Amino acid sequence: MSIPYFDAHCDTISRIVRKDGRHLNKNTDQWNLDRLSGCAPAAQFFALYYDTAQLGFEESVAAQFAAFRQECARYADRVAHCRSGAEIEKAAEEHKLAALLSVEGAELLCCDLTKLEWAYQQGVRAVNLTWNHANLLSGSHTDEPERGLSEQGIRFVERMNQLGMIVDVSHLSDPGFWDVIEHSTQPIMASHSNSRTEFFHTRNLTDRQFNAIIEHRGIVGLNCYSAFLGTEPVTMDTLRRHLDHFLDLGGAKTVALGGDWDGCSDLPEGFNGAWSWIDFYEYLLKHNYPENLLRDLYFNNLMRMVSEVCTT
Repeated sequence: MSIPYFDAHCDTISRIVRKDGRHLNKNTDQWNLDRLSGCAPAAQFFALYYDTAQLGFEESVAAQFAAFRQECARYADRVAHCRSGAEIEKAAEEHKLAALLSVEGAELLCCDLTKLEWAYQQGVRAVNLTWNHANLLSGSHTDEPERGLSEQGIRFVERMNQLGMIVDVSHLSDPGFWDVIEHSTQPIMASHSNSRTEFFHTRNLTDRQFNAIIEHRGIVGLNCYSAFLGTEPVTMDTLRRHLDHFLDLGGAKTVALGGDWDGCSDLPEGFNGAWSWIDFYEYLLKHNYPENLLRDLYFNNLMRMVSEVCTT
């Protein structure tokens, strides 16, 4: 049985840049090309990430763009940089992993529209408006959480819509989230966020927010970071409860994968990397989840949204 795979968030490229000698199939921590080779079709959003509280973010962003291109070239027979749904389909036909680029925190683009357009030309197709730090666009879930989108933030969202880029609301403040809902004309995603009802954390989504994403034709990626799932012990059952809650809200066509690989330290028992999604698939099958639902969760839902938003 071939298991599909489309994950909305990993930080592996930044990990490769930080640690010499690492690449997509050598000495990686939570993401490894060989260990996902049994998944088909397969796709991954690779996030460019850097904590701008530290010096040197512009150099790091440039290095990460270069590393992404180098990895796609290194594994050209197995990986294809994709910018649209059509290119993902082509990669699947060629039995390649579809690699998509995102930016985690618009401050990495200086919250600037010109740099946003430059990133689009480089192949970026999704941007988190904030990481944990507030920026010129909005407050985050933890820094100035009372602040929503600024006028610049609204212009940024509108330009992303025009370009065909996915607005990512993971890490955003609650007021910022609702401003995105008001101003975005395209489906949005919370690439790696769980249920705030199941476990209270400001990185998770309220039921009202999840319902708004359903109405906005978006997706929500289940995050495997234990700190966003619950208290000890965190297991596959814990992650399943978040999934079940979203399904109970009517999210069968909304929930996707968003593991946060190489961006989190503590994982549920039974998880040790992106390949653990394969074990979770089999676990859900044993608990009588229908396979058509799992194929939507594991690939079709995110693919549908990318195909709708990212057309070129």
